[in-house]
Amino acid sequence: MILILGVTGSGKGRLAFELACEIGAEIISVDSMKVYRRMDIGTAKPPKQALQSVRHHLIDVVEPSEAFNVGAFLDLAYSAIAEVKGRGKPIITVGGTALYIKALLYGLFEGPGCDERIRTRLRELEKSEGAGRLYSRLREVDPSAAERIHANDSKRIIRALEVYELTGRRISQLQKQFEAEKPRHEWMIIGLRSEKEQANRRINQRVKRILAEGLVDEVKSLLAEERPLSRQAGCAIGYGEIIDYLHGNTTLEEAVEQIKKNTRRLAKNQRTWFKTFKNVNWLDVGPEASAAEILDRVIRTFEVM
Repeated sequence: MILILGVTGSGKGRLAFELACEIGAEIISVDSMKVYRRMDIGTAKPPKQALQSVRHHLIDVVEPSEAFNVGAFLDLAYSAIAEVKGRGKPIITVGGTALYIKALLYGLFEGPGCDERIRTRLRELEKSEGAGRLYSRLREVDPSAAERIHANDSKRIIRALEVYELTGRRISQLQKQFEAEKPRHEWMIIGLRSEKEQANRRINQRVKRILAEGLVDEVKSLLAEERPLSRQAGCAIGYGEIIDYLHGNTTLEEAVEQIKKNTRRLAKNQRTWFKTFKNVNWLDVGPEASAAEILDRVIRTFEVM
């Protein structure tokens, strides 16, 4: 099985499609936002032609009003892997959601059970002292975890603090011990890597493109649906910022700049996560590299292994 990873906008989706066409594989998406139906433009889903040409899994599997988590992802991913294997097809998994990739490789880190009293106290602390208070606390007790968790991801921040209070140990330490085990399957891992400046230019181009493709209208349509967006869907990069604009909290120009900023921050967090991944065959991709050239390098990598 092949796993292709990289930061947002790195071209990993295009490579997965080209490689799938080359070897007759099916693709399993490892993306926490592509799972949502009708959230197409902002999540940069593969174009319809690609979806029709190559069978994709774990895209458009839940409603935007529904919650989705790593446990649900693993259930669907394992089912898809078994299904594709049953047809005798090669498997290509592709994505940038590092937590999901870790879980796919090593299984789900459960950690200690939850304590609702601790969670309630932490939520009340955040309400009374303002957003960012818990994140500041996390940076003090577990800077490694804070590097990997977005400052607005209150659910994971609270969980990391809860684990620390329950065990006296950092969740990043516990996860590191868990991940020391071998992957659950044999994987050929390909990573796409580029210079930070180049990646930032691609991010800016991507944001410009999704705006031109109709992101604002897509968000308007989602807000008009009978059932409200789940917290996870509503906080997705590109959607949360446009929602703020539509609610009159910011201008469109400010929202666009915030999308760029948050996407760059996401890419930084992804790089931090990916540095901990083992046995990755990294391909340094320059700004002029074509999809055909990258595909050729991947195939040559297979040949020498």
